[in-house]
Amino acid sequence: MSSTATPEKRRTALDALHRSLGATMTDFAGWDMPLRYGSERDEHLAVRTKAGLFDLSHMGEITVTGPEAAQLLNHALVGNIASVGLGRARYTMICRADGGILDDLIVYRLAETEYMVVANASNAQVVLDALTERSDGFDAVVRDDRDAYALLAVQGPESPGILKSLTDADLDGLKYYAGLPGTVAGVPALIARTGYTGEDGFELFVSPADAEKLWLALTEAGARAGLIPCGLSCRDTLRLEAGMPLYGHELSTSLTPFDAGLGRVVKFEKDGDFVGRGALETAAERAASQPPRVLVGLVAEGRRVPRAGYPVVADGQVIGEVTSGAPSPTLGKPIAMAYVDAAHAAPGTAGVGVDIRGSHEPYEVVALPFYKREK
Repeated sequence: MSSTATPEKRRTALDALHRSLGATMTDFAGWDMPLRYGSERDEHLAVRTKAGLFDLSHMGEITVTGPEAAQLLNHALVGNIASVGLGRARYTMICRADGGILDDLIVYRLAETEYMVVANASNAQVVLDALTERSDGFDAVVRDDRDAYALLAVQGPESPGILKSLTDADLDGLKYYAGLPGTVAGVPALIARTGYTGEDGFELFVSPADAEKLWLALTEAGARAGLIPCGLSCRDTLRLEAGMPLYGHELSTSLTPFDAGLGRVVKFEKDGDFVGRGALETAAERAASQPPRVLVGLVAEGRRVPRAGYPVVADGQVIGEVTSGAPSPTLGKPIAMAYVDAAHAAPGTAGVGVDIRGSHEPYEVVALPFYKREK
């Protein structure tokens, strides 16, 4: 009798702490991660109004160093990484030769010839393999640093005040999409001002051995400000309200950045060739002359929640497909992102619905994002 062994789920350095807090755990890209600690709605609203604390240690860190690190990244990725200033970060993508998106990434320039590429957990190995393969001929080294970091995020309007009480790093001078080395609660950290919630906030890259000490210090410092631990479930509704794409939903190898409405990340003007350039030039021309399906927001007129894969319909015809859908705690209504035919993509287009198990539920087409914080 043969049996197939299930691969052991990976656990973050905070696993025991999550369980002690009563977290509901879930498998996410091979990691055992907290889905929620209590009410998803309460966690979501805490981030929108106060602050939330996340464990994001499943993300994949890859370090690229050497005299030609920038040239390698310019060749391997679609963005102009050579133009990223010291201490700054850039949102970009890695594509296949046919232009399909392998992953969306954040690249930090840590030193003159040192960069950290942060990949999605589900694609970290794919990105590592692609960068290693594409490094051939460049005077640069690609290093798998996934086990070298734990990643905590503090997100929400109260997050700057909470973090300031634990560090003397210049948070006021830290711009959006930048990072600086500092010490937080006595723990050495790379402090980055990025995020995936639509709110102001910080991500803290630290040694796994320091993760629990930092989590407890942040919890204590944030208690008066209303900070609570938050799981992946509310992170998904927060990013959905903010109109941020999720790989495997809005992004995939079957789409180019231009198909996803993110052609701005492709920098044709940079020096040298890059993987996928030819296919992406064709995709850019196609998008300019005859737009493919367009990513739009949909807001329900009723209460039924759309899910990924549900057809979007108009006049009895399928005109698109939902990529992400959930109840929106901020709007108080179900919302979705969907790719729809260009003819039905304008905000306010009449007669659009979502086929929810055979019933065509009416939806309003809106511009993304659904939610934008006041600066």
